[in-house]
Amino acid sequence: MLSDWELWACANHVLRAHGDKAPLHVAEQIGALALAGDEAGIRTWQAIAERIGQLSSNAPDRPLQ
Repeated sequence: MLSDWELWACANHVLRAHGDKAPLHVAEQIGALALAGDEAGIRTWQAIAERIGQLSSNAPDRPLQ
């Protein structure tokens, strides 16, 4: 499992790379890992998803300038 800092960094990267489609990207990753039977990978992406949710709920309503 990644460190807490690494999970936050991954969540931030996924948000920056995928924007509004970040949850879809995470779901695709979890789905692929489920098909592969990679339980540790699934747990990692679930932890990233939790942090994405926290970052998204703290996001301002308008884009930063």
